[in-house]
Amino acid sequence: MRTSNLRNIARVHSMRSAFTLIELLLVMVIIAILAAIVVPKFTGRIQDSKIKAATGEISNIKTSLKMFEVDNGRYPSTAEGLGAMITNPGNLPNWHKVLDTSSVPLDPWQHPYIYRSPDSTGNADGFDLLSAGPDGREGTADDINPTN
Repeated sequence: MRTSNLRNIARVHSMRSAFTLIELLLVMVIIAILAAIVVPKFTGRIQDSKIKAATGEISNIKTSLKMFEVDNGRYPSTAEGLGAMITNPGNLPNWHKVLDTSSVPLDPWQHPYIYRSPDSTGNADGFDLLSAGPDGREGTADDINPTN
């Protein structure tokens, strides 16, 4: 008789240790609500950090462009592009590598930075350098173009 009591106690204990369908659904609803609140906050932070990274990298590239101009008396042409700061584009006797990478960096969204010289106003002594932003298209509201 004692054995049957132990079996009954074990059976009752095993039934109580399982979750009901209602309990599982309740936990899933709570997790979904938390995810709906938390995920957008992280997404906004990621986008903000990418914008700040692009702004910082544009600033670094602009500094390298100014060093190139000091060495060579001009900025790289649009055709030469930013690669002219990594490899000599031609007969530039005072050329020095001023961009400390092996290739031209991409923006945080993996698009190439947009570079033009002369700049968009036609100034031969200037240049444009910007990121097209998350959509990768120049001329939209998400372009990142810090001032010189």
